[in-house]
Amino acid sequence: MPFYMKDTKIYTLAIESSCDDTSAAVLLNDKVLSNVVAGQPIHEQYGGVVPELASRAHQQNIVPVVDVAIKKAGITKEQLSCIAFTQGPGLMGSLLVGGSFAKSISMALNIPLIAINHMKAHILAHFIDEEGFPKPEFPFLALTISGGHTQIVQVNSFFDMKIIGETTDDAVGEAFDKSAKILGLPYPGGPLVDKFAQEGNPKAFPFTKPKVPGLNFSFSGLKTQILYFVQKNVAENPNFIEENKADICASIQHTIIHILMDKLKLAVAETGIKRIAIGGGVSANSGIRKTLKEAETKFGWTTYIPKFQYTTDNAAMIASAGWYRLRDHGPSGLDVGAIPHLSLTGSTVRGNRAGRK
Repeated sequence: MPFYMKDTKIYTLAIESSCDDTSAAVLLNDKVLSNVVAGQPIHEQYGGVVPELASRAHQQNIVPVVDVAIKKAGITKEQLSCIAFTQGPGLMGSLLVGGSFAKSISMALNIPLIAINHMKAHILAHFIDEEGFPKPEFPFLALTISGGHTQIVQVNSFFDMKIIGETTDDAVGEAFDKSAKILGLPYPGGPLVDKFAQEGNPKAFPFTKPKVPGLNFSFSGLKTQILYFVQKNVAENPNFIEENKADICASIQHTIIHILMDKLKLAVAETGIKRIAIGGGVSANSGIRKTLKEAETKFGWTTYIPKFQYTTDNAAMIASAGWYRLRDHGPSGLDVGAIPHLSLTGSTVRGNRAGRK
């Protein structure tokens, strides 16, 4: 047995700093002992994440966040077995803060360092030992939905994952946030669209779903359609948004959910896999969670919806992925660095999908 797995109790400290949340967590094997997240409200006044401000805030937050996570776990830093951190994808400055801090702890305590792919961690959050949340059986399909990513992933094992469908332009979280901005809602707008949608008629304003072949997605055209729709109606009635806010949000959310579900149904038909798990910040959306749960009865699927606190960016999912990575493949070397455009398969990608929740 490798030296780093000689103990049956593995305490993993994890750091997540891919975007604008500084998070640290401690897990005992796959059981969460602490999961601390510090947000950055400064970005609200800019209507989005400002990379330079994000990295500065991480520098201010990381020491107290890690300190609180260790204390809440009820252990000392000397008891730590390993440290995991987010290697990518994400904002370069933010990733560097978390990665550099993790390396320092690794060298100071002489414990293994584990570099983790942020999107894989969203999927492996389902394997956190949490009562009432069963772990998926392999193989399963994972729908990873966030501000920067929209992917359907065939998950054959902990680290054997294959993207079988993804967005060709904008991510689903981008569609929610930009729609919210069009409606004059403050940042972050996605959760507000979800809130107002619960009070509205989802069929009040029909939007055309984009026609994209295969299992891929596209949300750019939908955003433009929503913009023109709002502009036209506001020109005719300046109070149109305020009078119809709930119905507009419900109609937007209804359209987006059906786009996601159409592709999931196609993925199930093509693969024969009926176990579906969701992950990423947008999986916190109440409409998506409700629709996916209904699919169990409607389509005979087995669905896995993570605990709410493990949907958005958090270090517990990084620690979970780190523990399984250490167990199955061993640690990373100290020469690993931040990769802002890291893809799920380990290669680099370009475009606007890196660094968003």
